[in-house]
Amino acid sequence: MAQHVIPAPGTPEKIRVLAADSTRMSSQLLAEALVQDRQFEVTGTEPKGSSILQAVAQKKPHVLLVSSALEESATLGFDLTRQVCASYPETRVILLMDTSNRSAVVEAFRCGAQGVFSRTESSKTLARCINNVHQGQVWASAAELRYLLEAFRESEPMQVVDSRGEAILSKREQDVVHCVAEGLSNREIASHLKLTEHTVKNYLFRIFDKLGVSSRVEVVLYVFRLRKELGANVPDNQYTQGFTIHESAQAKTAGSTPITVKRAVEPAKELARRNRG
Repeated sequence: MAQHVIPAPGTPEKIRVLAADSTRMSSQLLAEALVQDRQFEVTGTEPKGSSILQAVAQKKPHVLLVSSALEESATLGFDLTRQVCASYPETRVILLMDTSNRSAVVEAFRCGAQGVFSRTESSKTLARCINNVHQGQVWASAAELRYLLEAFRESEPMQVVDSRGEAILSKREQDVVHCVAEGLSNREIASHLKLTEHTVKNYLFRIFDKLGVSSRVEVVLYVFRLRKELGANVPDNQYTQGFTIHESAQAKTAGSTPITVKRAVEPAKELARRNRG
C-alpha cells in the first residue's frame, strides 16, 4: 500500500503513523483521512500480521494504529500488540475497537497498548489520541479507565516489599518506574537516567518480573496501588499524570464530565520504612 507523505520543510519532525485497519480498503481510507493532518506522516499497510510486523520493522513508526480484529483473525490485533511492544518498544500502539467492552479493553492494555480508540469517535479525536500517545500518555475514556481499575483491584495483591519489609524494587528500578509513570519512552528514560537503552530494557524486564505485570500500563497502575498502600486518600478520578482521560461521544451525549488527571507517585521505600516501623 502506498505511503502518504506531505513535505513541510523547516517544521518539527512529523509523527510517523502506521495504520492497519480490519480490511485493506478500510486501511487505505484510514490512512487517507489521517494524512490530511499535516503533523502526521502516514503509512497504510495490509491487514495481515506478517505485513504489519514487516512495516513496523522497516518504517519504525512512532505510533501503530491497528484494529483489534484483522482479516486473519478476530483477535490478531491483540497478539500483534504484544509482539510489537516486545520487539519494538519505541513504537506505541493504539488499538482500534468496534466496542469498548470490559474484557476487550482490559486485554488491550495487558497486551501493552498505550491507548484504545472506539470507532464511534471522530477523526479529530483520533488525531488527539495519536498526539497524546506519541507524547507518552495512555489514552482511555473515563469508562475504559474504570474497567481497568476494577480489573486491577480484582487481581492478586501486588507485592511491594519482601519478607524483611524491604522494597522489592531497587532504587534504580524505582527511578525507571517513575519515568514510565511519567510516560517516557525507553530512549527518554535512558537519557534522563544516563543509561543505555539496552540497560533500560533489562531494568523493565526485571521490574515486570518482580511486579508480576506484563505491560507499561500495569506499571503505572502499580504506582497508583502503591499510593493506596501508603494510605493516601486518592479517588479514582484523580489519577496519574501518565493518563489522558477523554470524554467519549457517548458521555458527551449523556452530559457527563471528563475525569481530571493528577499525578500520584510515591516511592516504594516509604512503604518499606513504614513496614519496618
